[in-house]
Amino acid sequence: MTSKAIMTMLREGTMPAAVTAAAATEGMTADTLAEQVLEGTAVIPAAISDREVRATAIGRGLRTKVNANIGSSSEAVDAGNEKMKLEAAVAAGADAVMDLSSAGDLVSMRGMLMAACDIPFGTVPVYEAAAAARESEGSVIDLDRTSLFNVVKQHAAEGVDFMTIHAGLTRAALDELQAEGRLMDVVSRGGAFMIAMMLHRDCENPLYEDFDLLLEILLERDVTLSLGDGLRPGCIADATDRAQIHELMTLGRLARRAQEAGVQVMIEGPGHVPLQDIETNVRLAKELTGDAPFYVLGPLVTDVAPGYDHITAAIGGAVAGAAGADFLCYVTSAEHLGLPQAADVREGVIASRIAAHAADVAKGISGAADWDRQMAMARKSLDWEEQINLAVDPEMARAIYRERQSEGVEGCSMCGELCAMKIVSDHLGVKAGEISGC
Repeated sequence: MTSKAIMTMLREGTMPAAVTAAAATEGMTADTLAEQVLEGTAVIPAAISDREVRATAIGRGLRTKVNANIGSSSEAVDAGNEKMKLEAAVAAGADAVMDLSSAGDLVSMRGMLMAACDIPFGTVPVYEAAAAARESEGSVIDLDRTSLFNVVKQHAAEGVDFMTIHAGLTRAALDELQAEGRLMDVVSRGGAFMIAMMLHRDCENPLYEDFDLLLEILLERDVTLSLGDGLRPGCIADATDRAQIHELMTLGRLARRAQEAGVQVMIEGPGHVPLQDIETNVRLAKELTGDAPFYVLGPLVTDVAPGYDHITAAIGGAVAGAAGADFLCYVTSAEHLGLPQAADVREGVIASRIAAHAADVAKGISGAADWDRQMAMARKSLDWEEQINLAVDPEMARAIYRERQSEGVEGCSMCGELCAMKIVSDHLGVKAGEISGC
């Protein structure tokens, strides 16, 4: 924990402990990572607070990270269940978690979750502000500037490490949306709340209009700004349209202002994008935002897989990561169907971790391919225990192997005694299980 923002310390010539720790995890020098943080191509979400947070770097040339969303809704308020989801996310290997709660005792529940969380913890303040407006005024459209900024201040004071802020959804962007004729209009909850307020009050987005005030609040506690994409496409037909790109261009300008002010910043990207357009979206975002860390929801490559959207998101996440995306927000199998439970969270994190690792291999991230090589050696040697230990999900691998392994058979039940590796190794004069020097 430090008493100053990371970028402030670096500009003063002091090396923050979080930079040193994150660099060691990435297998790079602290000076190299510090240069990236200063130039805005990497962030280390770790707010000034009493909470001990694992130093995690997100950005160019670093291991692709995975975020897990949890949180209550008006249909399901259970703090104990949210804690179970948090624990499932951490146990499955998530690098960060976001609380998207919009119902219940939000302050108490958030405090409980943060106390149990040692990885970067994010929130979306407009959710709480909208929920409060609905409770006090009867409608989310009665959200106002003062209450919105008060919630941002409260989250910062509590020690939230990063916040999604929909500051790029301006009246001009809304004009583009209305002219576009989208199939699904707006699917972002935060975006919808901001649009409702802007239209109801006939005003500009206060998060955009008073962006300097927002930066002051975030800088005081070194909260990383995650610039939300309120106009992200909700179906592949709406991907890469004028409204999305207009907002992205605004986010790029806001990102530069944040970096100049000493606030760490990352950019949030689209949700539904056809496979062939993902690389274009990533490269465009990187170009328009000065290579700021790029945080994508999936992206989902098809709209027709409810119940399997953790798979559609993992496909898109692997492609996005390989093209340069730095941070993957998981999607669970419950997406588009209902609030996820702990088992869905675990499954979603594992799927996104697989996508992130595939992307790291493609990008040539240091050490990524070594993991695959170790697995190949274990398979060649028919070393089942090592294969299980090396698996992304050892628990699942062990359960399947034990359930389906035949007693006394060296191979698995897929091939049994006709194991290709055993046969070839035996005929080459090297018994399976004695392979070395790979």
